[in-house]
This record gives sequence, C-alpha cells and structure tokens, in this order.
Amino acid sequence: MIKDNQKSLNRFHVVLDAFVTAFSYLLAWFIVIGSGWANLLGKRTLEVGFYFGALLVIIPAYLLLYSFFGLYTPKRVLGRRNEFGKIFKANTIGLLIFGLILYFGRKEPHLYNFSQRLVVYFYVLNVAFMTIERNGIRIVLRSMRSKGYNQKHILLVGYSSAAEGFIDRVNKNPEWGYTIRGIIDDTKERGSEYKGVKVIGCIEDLDYILEQNSLDEIAVTLSLSEYEKLRHIVALCEKSGVHTKFIPDYGNIIPTIPYMEDLQGLPVIHIRRVPLNDPMNAMVKRAVDIVGAIVGIVLFSPIMLIVAVLIKLTSPGPIIFCQERVGLHNRLFKMYKFRSMTVQDPGKEKSRWTTKGDARVTLIGKIIRRTSIDEVPQFFNILIGDMSLVGPRPERPFFVEKFKEEIPRYMIKHQVRPGLTGWAQVNGYRGDTSIIKRIEHDLYYIENWTLGLDFKIMFLTVFKGFINKNAY
Repeated sequence: MIKDNQKSLNRFHVVLDAFVTAFSYLLAWFIVIGSGWANLLGKRTLEVGFYFGALLVIIPAYLLLYSFFGLYTPKRVLGRRNEFGKIFKANTIGLLIFGLILYFGRKEPHLYNFSQRLVVYFYVLNVAFMTIERNGIRIVLRSMRSKGYNQKHILLVGYSSAAEGFIDRVNKNPEWGYTIRGIIDDTKERGSEYKGVKVIGCIEDLDYILEQNSLDEIAVTLSLSEYEKLRHIVALCEKSGVHTKFIPDYGNIIPTIPYMEDLQGLPVIHIRRVPLNDPMNAMVKRAVDIVGAIVGIVLFSPIMLIVAVLIKLTSPGPIIFCQERVGLHNRLFKMYKFRSMTVQDPGKEKSRWTTKGDARVTLIGKIIRRTSIDEVPQFFNILIGDMSLVGPRPERPFFVEKFKEEIPRYMIKHQVRPGLTGWAQVNGYRGDTSIIKRIEHDLYYIENWTLGLDFKIMFLTVFKGFINKNAY
C-alpha cells in the first residue's frame, strides 16, 4: 500500500539527509582545515577528534530542523522552488544557531578555536547538496509514477467543477502518481464519463464500493447544491478508515488561493492567502527593505545631487514633489518624487493623468521620468516604512475611489505595502497601460510572495525596469 511506501521513503529520506549533512560538513572541514588552508592563514585549529565529534550533535539537530520545516511531509506535488525554500530556511536557522553557540561560548577554548570559515562553507555546501539530493529523488519518483509505479488510487465523491478541475490536473501531471478509479454521484447516469473517468455509482453505493476496493484516498468533490450530504459521506469514509480529503466547489465564487486557519478547533477558511500577513515573512521583508533603502540612497546620492541642481536651475519651484498616495491598509501617505513638471494647482493635479506630449512636463522632467530617476527619492519612503522595495505601485486617492468601483478586487493591492517597483512593472505594465492587467499581476505577487520573487523582480528592474517607454 501507498502508506507503507511513504513510511519507507521517509525513513530513506532521513538516512540520506544524515549522510548528506555529514558529507557536507566533512567536505567543509577538508577544504578549510584538512587541506591546510586554515593553517596557511595562521588560524588556530582544534584537534580532528573534536570537529568529528561535533557531528554527533550537528546531524540530529539538522534532521530536527528539516522535520520542523516539513521536509518529511508527504507532498507529491511539492514544487522544486517550495522545497528549496524549506531547505534554505532550515539551513539558515542552523547557521544562526551555530553562530550564536560559537559567540556565547567563546570563553570555552574549544568553541573559541572553532573555525568560522568551516561553518560558512558547511552552510553553502549543505544547501547545495541537499537541493541536489532532493531533486534527484524527485526525478526518480516522478519517472516511476509516470510509468505506472507507486500509484495512489483515488475515488471522487460528487461530480462538480471541482471534480473536473482535479481530473484535468491529474491528467496533465502523470508524475504525481494519481490513479482516479471513478466518480460516484447522484446527478449523473452510471457510465457517463469525463476525460476517461467514469461515474461508477451513486452516493448510496459508497459503503459497498469501499468494501470491495482497495483505495488510498477519497476526494469529496460535491457540488455546492449537494453539501447537505457531506455529513453522511464523511461518516462513511471515516468508518472505512480510508484517508479522506475535501476539494471545495467554490472555484467560480472565490477565484483565489484560500488557506485554512485553526481557531481553537474551529476551521476558518481565508478567502485569500497573503504570505506577508505572516509576521516572520513581514519581518524579513522589512529588514531587506531597510538595508536596500540605505544602499540605494548611498549609491544614488551623486545622481540625486546632480538631478536636484538641474531641476533648480531649469524650473522655478521645489526640487521634491510630494504627492498623496494610498498605501498599506488604505492609509494615506506622502510619496516623494523629483519634480518633473511645472508647478500646478493642487486641486487640478489630483485628478489628472499624465499623457503623451503633456505640456506640463519640463525638459529635465522628460529625461528623469523616462529613466525612472524621478522615483529615486522613494528610497526615503521605504526607509520610514511607507513603502517597500517591491510591491504594487501606489495610486492617488481620486483614482483609487474610481478604480475600486470599476475593477473587481482592485482594493486587495492595499493588503501589502506599495513598492518602488513591482511584478506588473517588470512585465511592462507601467504608465499608460491596462489597469486590469496591472491588478492581475499585483494579485499574483500578493498571493505568491517569496523573498526569491522579490529578488527576481529587483534583478529584472535593473535590466528592463528603469527605461519606461510609457512614462510621459
């Protein structure tokens, strides 16, 4: 049965992870100490026995970290990026713990002399080799499953759009190793089918079907109109002892990525998953913002000085233009920009969009808008916490009020801090482009945020985000 296979695979994972961790540590020791490099650098080193003995603590500690981050949870459809993120987080926590032990234990001679270079090399090597190991196992398993081995046999209870969606995804991904044995439903005739999966009975047949078939899982895919049968179906499934999961038929009602929260035993389904609502994610992103803002201010300070002088010499008025924008949780804030237009009536400016050939834009303004240099002062907005390096671009209150009535889900962008750059901007949706497309990209970013995605957007911004043909 598939459960026994999963247990064996988990044990194999644990043993293999222990070997990989030990190999990474020993290779780091050889590079830094065994090869004599540390001695050449005049660093004091410990006896070989102490370094090797440390493995007795390191290996179980790292296995516990991998377990804590869910690396031994059976997830057939776990993506490479998701798994790499877990490996990276576990090893980063391990590095921090390692560093704290060495710091607070520095009065102990053995810990004082412990090579810090070895710790850093071990961290890099372990992340690399663990990723290679996990991807190798995934490739082997997916190859086996696509050939019909190690299959998980599933029965669908209820014909609905959720059932069709599940069948579509299973057919597109044979490497998941799912075999759908059939559907039972009260509204469809026996023998009717969807993409090769047949209706094999009605819901009253469930007890008999469970007795006569060896199944690994039952997926309840009832349509919304049949939810009153859910209690009876769950009772039958629990009686059989077969693992049961529920695939809700609300895809057409809530077209988002919901997630479940346990509220002291009460399951709460959140309509939209926002990773940045997690305090740890928010803290990490804020730390990156602060460091990035400081680096940006230092790097761009010569350019900012030159632009400030040019604006002052070529156009009367202030150098910095402050404009009210809507930010996190719909709060208003003052966004800073280099002034690129002639001084205007504030009342008219609030509700007017910049268009091609706009006479209000100054000569210097055209250059700094086209190259996005006018946005550089927003590093100060990031530093004080009004904005982030990456996020949906903030809009003026007048247009927010207008768009929230015209564009579905527009206001969801305010669940995260607005950004200096964003997923929509690096995909070409800046300036006078489709607002609907921009919102689609903003929602993708909000629901799929990772630190890796932030770095990807910043990287793309450097190479294709500064020059903007739609900035007038």
